[in-house]
This record gives sequence, C-alpha cells and structure tokens, in this order.
Amino acid sequence: MEKSKEQGQPDPQRKRGRWKLLLVVAVCAAPLIASYLTYYVIKPESRTNYGTLIDPRQYPIPPLGTAGLDGKPAGLEDYKGKWVMLQIAGGDCDDACKARLFAMRQLRLMQGKEMDRIERVWLITDAKPLDTMLMREYDGTDMLRVDPALLKAWLPTDAGTTAEDHIYMIDPLGNLMMRFPKDADPNKVKKDIGKLLRASAIG
Repeated sequence: MEKSKEQGQPDPQRKRGRWKLLLVVAVCAAPLIASYLTYYVIKPESRTNYGTLIDPRQYPIPPLGTAGLDGKPAGLEDYKGKWVMLQIAGGDCDDACKARLFAMRQLRLMQGKEMDRIERVWLITDAKPLDTMLMREYDGTDMLRVDPALLKAWLPTDAGTTAEDHIYMIDPLGNLMMRFPKDADPNKVKKDIGKLLRASAIG
C-alpha cells in the first residue's frame, strides 16, 4: 500500500521542471501581451493620435488573392512580425499615388534605427503595367496586385474618401490597426509611427 501511495504522488523534480517551463513561457510572452494591452486595451485619455485607431480584432487580414508582379501568390500575411505601411492605387499611379509612395519611403527612413521594423506595400488594384522608372525609384516598396472588390470590403475609410486616399498601418500580428487621413501631414504621421514602435515590443 505504501508503494502505491508513493507512485500516485507527483515527482517533486518533475513538478519543479514544469513550473520552470511555465515561467519561461510567461517571460517570453510578457512583452507581446504587454504591448498588446498598452496599445489596444489601455487607452489613456491623455493619449492623442493623428491617425484613426482601428480595432485590430475586427480587421485581421482576409484572403485577398494577392500576387507579386511575377504573378506568383504573395500575401500580406507574409509580413507578420513586421509593421506594414500600406497604400492602394491603380497601376497608372497618379500624382497622389506617387506622393504616398514618397511619403512612405521617407517616413520609414525617419524612424532611424527602428526603420527595419517597417515594410512598405503598394496594393495595385488593376492589371495595368507599371512604369519602370517608378519601380526603380521606389525599390524596396513591395508591389502586389489585388482583387479590388475583396479589398474594398476590408478597408474602412473616412467619410467622403476612398481607400486610395489613405495610408494604412498593419501591426506585426497581421491586423489592420490605423488609418491616416487624406493628404496627411508627414510630421504628424511620423510621430504616430514612432509611438507605435515605442509602445510595442513586437515587430
């Protein structure tokens, strides 16, 4: 009887090992949980944003059927672990489109040593060929073709605007979480992005 009782008791060494494993997992997960709570749940009254915060739980990246310029499948979900600045425009890329491409490039550079945490993506809403010089000028901006109908159902806009008027931010978890206004002030956008990077231990 004594032997069976001992067999039914947990091994103290195994128990300690289990607690150590749980502690390691908790320590590793803490920055992710803290950054999520800091930016998405705890919203101090004093904090102000230039861009419009979007509840990320409502806007995960949906299936968009995106593809690279070579026609091979390439999705926004491939950028998980990075912050993504996103713009939308047709392949002819008018002056407003070029201005957003320029702004995204400069905004990333303005983040200094933090800039490698950010990717730039242009979702192209048609099959029109791109200008070679434009592609060279904005080398480093990933260009993906997308079904505009699927895109429209996903992206929220300001009243009186379209998705093409905005720059959006996607967080490292793969959720849409901020929209900047039409003809946004680059200095104010820069501050918002800086706040995001400082508040987050991920990406």
